[in-house]
Amino acid sequence: MSPSLLTLSPEQLREPLHACLAVPRWIDAVAAHAPYASTADLLDVARDAALSLTRSEVDEAMQEHPRIGEVPVAAPEQAQRFSRAEQNSADAGDETLAVAMLEGNRAYEERFGRVFLIRAAGRTRAQILEELHRRLGLSDEEEAVIVAHELRDIALLRLEALAGRAE
Repeated sequence: MSPSLLTLSPEQLREPLHACLAVPRWIDAVAAHAPYASTADLLDVARDAALSLTRSEVDEAMQEHPRIGEVPVAAPEQAQRFSRAEQNSADAGDETLAVAMLEGNRAYEERFGRVFLIRAAGRTRAQILEELHRRLGLSDEEEAVIVAHELRDIALLRLEALAGRAE
């Protein structure tokens, strides 16, 4: 059995953290407190460190996130597994929704210059598409705040899953 995520040294914790959020400052901040006494302690530190994501950190982290509906390839293997699981929904095979997502992704990228990011876990493709269309009407500043929030949510869900799996 592998060691618990909570008992890993700062250096050992870096790789799993990178699969959660590819932001070196965040990884450094969370790893610096290792080992952890509990999952709650780990998540508290991770949440606090993610509250101050800068625009450049968001852009950096976004480089490893695939478009909704696409197979991730640029990210580390664990991050790819997370993306596939997060995007799996009952309507993931709906061809009409797939075409609409493709068109929506294209419109979003033209509008904001980056891939559309949303916490897909627990949402259907139809819900994701609805939110994509809503966010197309936001200002750049409003959307940047939402993207940073979504990145935090995704990172914390992934970290909690890793910690739960390791305990």
